[in-house]
Amino acid sequence: MLIHGRLIETGRGYSLSYRGKTLLSVMDPAAQAERAAGAVSPVNRTLYFCPSPLFGYGLEGFLERLERESPDSAVLCVEAEEELFELSRNSMKILLENPRLRLAGTGDPAELCDFVRDAWGSRRFRRVEPLRLSGGWRLHQGLYDSLAGALRDDIALEWGNAVTLMKLGRRYMRNAVRNLALLPSCLSLRDLSFGSSPVLVLGAGPSLDNLLDCLERRFGESLYGKEREGSRPFRVVCVDTALPALRARRIKPDLAVALESQHWNIRDFTGLGDWELPVAMDLSALPETAEMLGSRIHLFFTPWTPLRIFGRLKKAGLLPEHLRPLGSVGLAAAAIALRLGEGPVLCGGIDFSFTPDSYHARSTPGHREKLREHNRFQSALNADAGFRPGTSAVSANQAVRSDAVMRGYRDLFEREFSGTRILSLQGSGLYLGVKTVDTEEACRLLGESAGAPENTGDAPGKKSAGEKEALLRFVRDERENLAGLRGILTGERAAGKENLGALVDSLDYLWAHLPGCAGRGGARPPVSDIAFLKMVRAEIDPFLKLWDSLEADLTRCGS
Repeated sequence: MLIHGRLIETGRGYSLSYRGKTLLSVMDPAAQAERAAGAVSPVNRTLYFCPSPLFGYGLEGFLERLERESPDSAVLCVEAEEELFELSRNSMKILLENPRLRLAGTGDPAELCDFVRDAWGSRRFRRVEPLRLSGGWRLHQGLYDSLAGALRDDIALEWGNAVTLMKLGRRYMRNAVRNLALLPSCLSLRDLSFGSSPVLVLGAGPSLDNLLDCLERRFGESLYGKEREGSRPFRVVCVDTALPALRARRIKPDLAVALESQHWNIRDFTGLGDWELPVAMDLSALPETAEMLGSRIHLFFTPWTPLRIFGRLKKAGLLPEHLRPLGSVGLAAAAIALRLGEGPVLCGGIDFSFTPDSYHARSTPGHREKLREHNRFQSALNADAGFRPGTSAVSANQAVRSDAVMRGYRDLFEREFSGTRILSLQGSGLYLGVKTVDTEEACRLLGESAGAPENTGDAPGKKSAGEKEALLRFVRDERENLAGLRGILTGERAAGKENLGALVDSLDYLWAHLPGCAGRGGARPPVSDIAFLKMVRAEIDPFLKLWDSLEADLTRCGS
């Protein structure tokens, strides 16, 4: 029985009125739904979003068409009304036995995206299309539209992450192997604490210049901290690209954050060799970062994809401090600042936007390069990048622009940090989705020095005496497993398919970045697939050389 609705039996099916609205017509509701379903042409690898399916009219025939014409497509039914959800679940029991159909009763976008992944796995679909078979979607039209949009964004993100993994997954892992050599001497993020002091997180966006001008006027010599023997009442965490801009003003940060795995920003560290600087560095970051800045490295770890080697490192006590993967060094810096203290965290220069004449702040390598190239024939304006397809104005101010990638990071910033201690400064490009304060209020908050104890990481944390030996044992075990797999694949050793499959699974960093595997949550082709095994075989020798080199370095340092 419906409390808020009324059912009327017709020739085929039921008419339904609910909360004063007619959701199923009295004129043959089943036939109307079947006609609506018949008007939709199935497309392969499509998730059909069916809001408020009610009795499921029209779904049986549509599922049969999917099985014939689009076997990799599926239907997701969503019902936001609890009473109607129970009606659908009871009425569609037989239909829900079909693996291509699922019914969800949530209005939370994150939960719905997780529901889809649990039901059908990652990278199953390429698009989301509406399938409206009743009038129930009008009860919560805005909610259903937002849920469909969230599913589209999540699918796009999955494929984007998969492409990134295909391009960079091998590099991430090779960097990680090389950076394991830092473990016996590096510090943990746990060794660093800012107590209750306010923290200023600085990106390298164009708004950084005005912010630093305001801070210099407000705090004077104290802004420079130890660089000019002042006493700065707040801590500074910056992204690596902002380092040259801060060095030009002799503002020494309390911590720099390095995330980049490629050589693009190696210029950010040029000329900083005499700057004793604490650096929070990702395990997958470019190893040369530690060589150029490596006075005090605080290693952390962001899992770029699920790999079994991470579990083995954790079991051996070798996995660094874990940080949720956010994709952007600005977001990582904000997350680290939250973890290191209890005081307010203010973000400036994290713009996610640019102007035609400035992508980054003054004195950064990109800005200096544009100035060096400026002549009578080459403008300092980068109009090609500023007005390329996909970019748009942030607001009525046409000079400030952004693109889809930056807006995606801005949306992630809001989802990750709204409701936390993080504040944003006015004039920092895109609205970040957190509480915004003006410069005067920001200076007031930054000037309120806290008396809580701090640990700025000046002394290395106490290391376990057996950590180096544990790392050496781990390296030798990995090398032995790789050599064993190579022997099986070359025919030097015998192994059944079951043993081969287990070994291939345990060494998933050899294949997790391959096109057929990236973003599939650890899924791979069967070991009977010769083409797949050939690709795995090609990955073994380069990693063997890396483990050999790491073992030699550890042995040499211990002798």
